[in-house]
Amino acid sequence: MTVEFRLLGEVEARVDGRPVDLGHLRQRLVLITLLVEANRIVPVDQLLERVWAGRPPQRARDTLYGYVHRLRKALAVMAGVDILRKPGGYLLSADEALIDVYRFRELVRQARAADDDSTAMASFDEALTLWRGEPFSGVDTPWLDGVRDVLEKERFAAELDFTDLRLAHGRHTELVPELVSRAGEHQWDERLAAQLMLALYRSGRQADALAHYEQTRTRLAEELGLDPGPALRQLHRRILTSDPSLATPGPRAAPAVAEEPTPETQLDRAARELATAVTRQWTAEAEIRSLHRPAPVRLRWSTTGRPVTGAGEVLRGDISDVAGKFRALPVRQLVVLGEPGSGKTVLAILLTLGLLADRAPGDPTPVLLSMTSWNPRRDHLHTWLARRLSEEYPGLGNTKAYGPDAATRLVTDERVIPVLDGFDEIPPGLHADAIDALDQAIAGGRPVVVTCRATEYEDAVRHGGILAGAMVVEIEPVELDDAITFLTARHHPGDTRWQSVVAHLRRHRDGPLAQALSTPLMVELARTAYRDSGSDPTELLDPRRFPDRATIEEHLLDAFLPAAYAERPRPPGLPPAAVPTYGPDQAQRWLSFLARHLRHLQTRDFAWWHLVRAIPRPVRGLVFSLPAACLFAIAGLLARGPDLAWVYGLSTAVGGCAAQGWGTRSGPLRVEVRFRGTALPFLGRFAVGAAIGVVIGVVWSLPIGPVVVLVSAFGSGMGLHAWLEVPTEANHASSPATTYAQDRVATLAFALSVALSIGLFYAFAIAASQPHSNLGAVADPFHFTRALPAGLVSALFGWFAFRYVGAVSYGIAGFVLGGEAMAHHIPLSLGLAAGAVFGLAIGLTTALSRSWGVYLISRAWLALRGQTPLRLNRFLEDAHRRGVLRQAGALYQFRHARLHDRLAQDLPARRRIESRTG
Repeated sequence: MTVEFRLLGEVEARVDGRPVDLGHLRQRLVLITLLVEANRIVPVDQLLERVWAGRPPQRARDTLYGYVHRLRKALAVMAGVDILRKPGGYLLSADEALIDVYRFRELVRQARAADDDSTAMASFDEALTLWRGEPFSGVDTPWLDGVRDVLEKERFAAELDFTDLRLAHGRHTELVPELVSRAGEHQWDERLAAQLMLALYRSGRQADALAHYEQTRTRLAEELGLDPGPALRQLHRRILTSDPSLATPGPRAAPAVAEEPTPETQLDRAARELATAVTRQWTAEAEIRSLHRPAPVRLRWSTTGRPVTGAGEVLRGDISDVAGKFRALPVRQLVVLGEPGSGKTVLAILLTLGLLADRAPGDPTPVLLSMTSWNPRRDHLHTWLARRLSEEYPGLGNTKAYGPDAATRLVTDERVIPVLDGFDEIPPGLHADAIDALDQAIAGGRPVVVTCRATEYEDAVRHGGILAGAMVVEIEPVELDDAITFLTARHHPGDTRWQSVVAHLRRHRDGPLAQALSTPLMVELARTAYRDSGSDPTELLDPRRFPDRATIEEHLLDAFLPAAYAERPRPPGLPPAAVPTYGPDQAQRWLSFLARHLRHLQTRDFAWWHLVRAIPRPVRGLVFSLPAACLFAIAGLLARGPDLAWVYGLSTAVGGCAAQGWGTRSGPLRVEVRFRGTALPFLGRFAVGAAIGVVIGVVWSLPIGPVVVLVSAFGSGMGLHAWLEVPTEANHASSPATTYAQDRVATLAFALSVALSIGLFYAFAIAASQPHSNLGAVADPFHFTRALPAGLVSALFGWFAFRYVGAVSYGIAGFVLGGEAMAHHIPLSLGLAAGAVFGLAIGLTTALSRSWGVYLISRAWLALRGQTPLRLNRFLEDAHRRGVLRQAGALYQFRHARLHDRLAQDLPARRRIESRTG
């Protein structure tokens, strides 16, 4: 039997991993007091003082006796644990190793007494892993606050000692993010400041280390009137002069060869940095959604009464305690149901952040993902999860840091808790299959959280079975008093606009307005629509305009965009261009187009690289192929005249139109430019490119001069790809802006390398090759041996760019171009001109095969038609800041499906609805 008392976080007692019910708050306080003083007598008077904070009720001793009696019954299942009545008080008898506070202190003592660093580091790591959050989380009394403060100081001291050891063993790089965060919490601690400076310096960030010293010195001088101590000043001088002794760690034990990271330590690092990325991602999103300004509408939830679960336990709570309730589940599998607009996504965000807030090392990392793209008939849940992790957190692809297939191993080794939002957004025909696939994937108790609309989930269960181990809860309607509190929370005392509305709501608790304000979405829309002092919420009381709930909700949805895009004063000091302004009508026109575009694609996710799908296939084929075809025609004209120009132009136009219009494009590449440590890969790729240049020169019988140029061009073109690597760290999530920037870099690099190398090759092939090359006579009308390799290379390009259609269409076009005869003895200047145009055509074709290139043209085309703004990225970022859109990794979504559906309605339907509401 395994017994644990856990005080370093939410107070828990567990037997064999299962929680023991410790009763209500006062009863828990009695147990906490006895555990802190384990194996020591606690006088009754002291117990009364600590439990009731100096204000015990009448008959407090009798009440205390009742608490002790119930605690004894609860702890009876624990061998060797008992509460004993002693003269003058009570004593909890237990092995102190069962109590995490005592275990922590003992491990720290062992670490400080250890003779070697490895033992000390292991003990410190185990000790700090015991911490799951703030000690005695959720329980506050004056005495307990003092104990908590002491424990926090002990933890901080242990962290400082542990950091010294890790620095001594050269782990400075991984320490920097942790120390930066800790330095923000302990701004006056000079030892911590010194550790951060040293870690920054050893990570090659001397300027940052010096800047942190200056920041610390200024803060001490301005706020405390003190100078830094001698130790910190000395370290500053050594960093300033680049003291060589700082660069080499000096552990107590004889330094050994750095150990190769094991797959387990690599996965630990991946999980740790993933937790950092998820925290940053959803903390920022919560701030943009103003989830803490003021607090969100209070959401209450309880075990659903629908026939969708096999669990018999009754569970209830609100949005503030959902993380704790989830942790306490015997099997951590939770389904959250709710009506449209009930707050399922908000609850999922706050649950994710709550689980991260007290995440202990080794705990699985909660990752919030939209379920829209999962097809259970095509992908196993774990396969889909791994792919989504790689897309959202591309740094996981760094095999050097995290090992191969880090995303897959995180999923299969249960190192993540999938928080899956929007089960109902999977196509309805797949719901039953999805339930069955989900149940199989989480068999054995794998943790998971799923949100879904209640009716859709009930239908799915009816046709596909239940999630056998999951607790299913349902979000309750917003209580009227909570809605009123939220609506009036941020109004100044003299603002009386809501008084009549509040009075009406209290008199008509079942009226249309009260019904409409029973979901968090509508309450938030109402507050947004009437936040300006000149607005009048009493119009909602007009029964002629708003006879029922539906018309009120439609009005609030329609009023949201004008309120969100209302003109605001510009902050001082900013130029007008720095703060984009959009009129409500303009914004609504563009957003409505995007909403209809997503409806056509049958998705809620806006991916910028899919904007091209808003253009009909024949149009996109022509728009994207004709510019390059014209350039190819010009190159043919320069090379041999009008006949070759027509061949070049028509073949590339037909092939390009088919590929661009009907081919399948891949998504954006997530790469970063990195020069450090790429010398050997660059030389290896350069050698391959140089070899290609030599082969081409020999085959085409080129003189030595052009061969040298081709060797340099092909070598450089191949080599620069060594500078493009996946992001090195997993502690940053993808965003639309980062994926756009990363694919832009990749696109320009590919286009430049192809344009330069192929353009030069073409120039020398028509101007410097011998009359009889190794592929046959240059002036033959059509030569199969030249056409075949050109067609194969073009088909390979088409396959990678557009799959099957691209391989066929570009393969044929390349075969035609490669086999055509070219004039002999063209002047070198004319050949270089033709080569430049040909290279530009090839580069443009390459750019338009990538997401970034085709997005540029699509954006411009749609802007010319008035369907989107020309600077679409800026508009989308602004819409996100205004709360119109929400961001999920590299994707945008409308803040709610109902807003999306409303904007996607066709204009006649909108006008019919508007005519009803006056």
